[in-house]
Amino acid sequence: MQLPVVYQKAKEQVFTIWKTLQPLLTVHVGLASSAKAIIILEQCGKNKGYQEMDACGFHPEGGCCMLDGPEKIESTINMKTLWKNISVEGIDIILSRDAGRYICDYTYYTSLYYGNGRAAFIHVPPLSKSVTADFLGKALQTIILEMLKQCGEERE
Repeated sequence: MQLPVVYQKAKEQVFTIWKTLQPLLTVHVGLASSAKAIIILEQCGKNKGYQEMDACGFHPEGGCCMLDGPEKIESTINMKTLWKNISVEGIDIILSRDAGRYICDYTYYTSLYYGNGRAAFIHVPPLSKSVTADFLGKALQTIILEMLKQCGEERE
């Protein structure tokens, strides 16, 4: 599902995903336009600091995702363990604890909030000659399968 670059609409769609589909895990993928050949695994979402205007010229009330929410929420997926367990030839994978203060981080925090931490966020580079859609799709499949292994271990 493609989310709009609009805070409120993205929040509503994330809420709908959790309420109607009730997934084991929700994985969000966002574009890191400055990254050339790097996949970034995001560990946590931040609640405050959203001052940049969205595509409709708005930003969240008080600059935060959830007025009553905690400062940050960690994913139940241990990205450091994930990072250690996978490798994708032809692209670097790094860890991050800051997804930025725009729609990506906002969406991630919102999903972590509604999903009780059962969300993940992956920043990907723009498509290029070296990072094709097929290549990126296979890399994401490898990463997501490893995430699902962690979810399975958690349920046992």
